[in-house]
Amino acid sequence: MLVAEHITKRFAGVTALDGVCLEFLAGNVTAVIGENGAGKSTLMKILSGVYPDYEGQIRLHGKPVRFNSIRDAQACGIAIIHQELNLIPYLSIMENIFLGREITTRWGTLDQKAMQSKTRELLDKLNLPIDPDTLVAELKVGQQQVVEVAKALLVESEIIIMDEPTSAITESEVAVLFTIINNLRRENKAIVYISHKLDELFTIADRYVVLRDGKTIESGSMQGIDHDALIRKMVGRDINTARRKTTDRVHDALLTVENLCLKHPVRLQENQLRNISFRVGRGEIVGLFGLMGAGRTELLETLFGLHSKRSSGTVSLDGQLVRVKAPADAIRLGMALVPEDRKKDGLVLGMDVQTNISLTALEKVERAGLLSQSKEVALAKQYIADLQIKTPSGKQAAKNLSGGNQQKIVLSKWLATHPKLLMLDEPTRGIDVNAKNEIYKLILQLADEGMGILVVSSELPEIMAISDRVLVMSEGVLTAEMAIQDASEDAILKAAIPKSMSE
Repeated sequence: MLVAEHITKRFAGVTALDGVCLEFLAGNVTAVIGENGAGKSTLMKILSGVYPDYEGQIRLHGKPVRFNSIRDAQACGIAIIHQELNLIPYLSIMENIFLGREITTRWGTLDQKAMQSKTRELLDKLNLPIDPDTLVAELKVGQQQVVEVAKALLVESEIIIMDEPTSAITESEVAVLFTIINNLRRENKAIVYISHKLDELFTIADRYVVLRDGKTIESGSMQGIDHDALIRKMVGRDINTARRKTTDRVHDALLTVENLCLKHPVRLQENQLRNISFRVGRGEIVGLFGLMGAGRTELLETLFGLHSKRSSGTVSLDGQLVRVKAPADAIRLGMALVPEDRKKDGLVLGMDVQTNISLTALEKVERAGLLSQSKEVALAKQYIADLQIKTPSGKQAAKNLSGGNQQKIVLSKWLATHPKLLMLDEPTRGIDVNAKNEIYKLILQLADEGMGILVVSSELPEIMAISDRVLVMSEGVLTAEMAIQDASEDAILKAAIPKSMSE
């Protein structure tokens, strides 16, 4: 259905794609795999009209085409679900879905009723029972991802490109998405599927294409290939996943939380978090698991001082009772928070790498009250080397780097403050298996050096691999706590499922 021939794309001296050739077949799901920075997202943006300037040829149904805009690609039946959410926060779900393709009445006015009805139908299909008039800004990242899927399904497309569609959604939502993909395959659509969750590919993909360093390495059928073989094709070598060595070590208390509550921002008579008590030891990695909406992100944000006016309870750090009224207080006390949405909350995308890294440590890069260029460059060089950030220089804009390298910049920014407690919210969301492993190794190293780490993850294997202890949340309540040697994926999931769903 679609063939790409010798596609080359360059950015500011960096070759993102170098003579890429591949094809997508009707009625097939083709998995495009590769490390962060391999060129997957760049290629998809060319195929969907985001980047009109490139070398090479695209053929659709055998005929040469060139898209100068997303609208051109849509008109030819190509839709894309971006990894970076392309939603307008202060428009409603319905307004985002119909933006640029509004339904009008015969008098030329907006047909709100028809658009609401269609939006509700799409959301019901995707198992997201939310009012179509809800502002996107009020949705969690996972819910926004579902809205992105709904946008793509609105258009009757022949080719649907899904760039990390499951990076922030729960297993039940993934099952719904896979049902939709299977229906589309039966309708003879071509599905292009990009995911770093390799296990998904064995469930949903028919074929694979491997990109490495901007080049096509190999393509073939998913039948007869295994997980390790795919990883070797992606990175060119074997990878041994970093794991926490299980010991009976005792960790001195670093963080102690007692009866933490958080009032709902709108329904003030309700609590988003209720009577949460736990501890994190010095040098301990505590994994925090829960389904979407369990309150994990709100817990980290509350500890970091983002909701001080709505929160109550006691927090102690190093045995001292502390009152965190704002993030500045948390940073001063030695706390750091790597947020779930790195692009929105973790980075200033238009600034360069070295400026992003030094933002939290300005006092370390100043001389006589003025910023010292040499100190800023030295600080950035240290973390670019330590975390192996792939960038042409510290002057490269953060927005031009891959997701894994952007995540390393966010980690660098917070490590520059030398925190006692590092809180990580979905630290490996949307990054490849090799970059994940590098981040696991870093987390294990920091814990070995005595840092307390609280890590939120939706991926159970990740929680099981790096944690000393696991906390489980459901509907704003802590429902289980278990040492990693006593934990199992079944037990964790059972504690995470809300009672209303399990009854």
